[in-house]
Amino acid sequence: MRVIDVPEVEPVASAWVDGAAVTFRFPDPGRRLAGVRLSQDVRIPGDLLDFHGADDDWELTVDRPPVTRMEYLFELRYRDGGVETVTDPGNPEQVPGAFGPKSVLEFPSYRPPRWLTADAEPGQGAAFEVPAGSLDGAIAVRTWAPAGVRDDDELPPLVAHDGPEYDALACLTGYLAAGVAGGWLPRLRAALLSPGPRDRWYSAYPRYARALAREVIPAPDRRLATSVRIGMGTSLGALAMLHAHRRFPRTFGPHDRDRPVPVTLTCGAIEENVDNNRLMAQGLRARGYPVTFHEVPDVHNYTAWRDAFDPYLTRLLRLVCG
Repeated sequence: MRVIDVPEVEPVASAWVDGAAVTFRFPDPGRRLAGVRLSQDVRIPGDLLDFHGADDDWELTVDRPPVTRMEYLFELRYRDGGVETVTDPGNPEQVPGAFGPKSVLEFPSYRPPRWLTADAEPGQGAAFEVPAGSLDGAIAVRTWAPAGVRDDDELPPLVAHDGPEYDALACLTGYLAAGVAGGWLPRLRAALLSPGPRDRWYSAYPRYARALAREVIPAPDRRLATSVRIGMGTSLGALAMLHAHRRFPRTFGPHDRDRPVPVTLTCGAIEENVDNNRLMAQGLRARGYPVTFHEVPDVHNYTAWRDAFDPYLTRLLRLVCG
């Protein structure tokens, strides 16, 4: 990794909001860089992302995007043609992600979920693998339940694609623990499914849907007392969960019914995929599914999905679980 020597100077803000504008600054004493570019996913046009040189700094000012928080990186361009993408060294606020940490700028209107600071026991669980012959492999499963729950307590399971990532990056079991302890969620379990080659398995792959419905999802039922199943996922994992349900309708909802199950969708209001999500909601409604669709002031990241748990996932769990 390249290192830029920055002399010790009075600290200055590297990213700040001023009314309807956002300004970013990167120090470059001696002009060792050929350029700096902002890397972001909040739909700022590409021709507005290059910083401009000013004294010993590079600066960029853009219109504030229509979100409540913004994740970003700096792309450094060296004079020898090399390129490196880094977090903002002047901003201590970072957020983990599926592809590594990013710097984050929270706008005045942003409010993190209150349940993040709730006092709740972490819960209990077990980890095991489910062989899936049709996939020539196994799928790792980690279960979760509120503290004190017995294996023979019959509870609804929430089955989550990319479950370990959901937990590590979006505090899924922390949300469940806080909700159960606070009484605003029903008592339930969770089954966190680890991804395999997700681009293939999650892309409407018939073998995966069959293995999920017939081998993986029933596996916790053989270890724990369960009732109505709820499936969840994000991005391609959500589509794979829906695909499995469409091919095997009794996978989710009450085991003895074939009627459409309630569906909740959330999507960033300015995501490139928002129109596809709107069409998905319309298509499911046309097939008899009771669908709620919510657009949130963020984009395609785990913090956005975390922040949408309450109230949207909360309402679905209350509806399905009672």
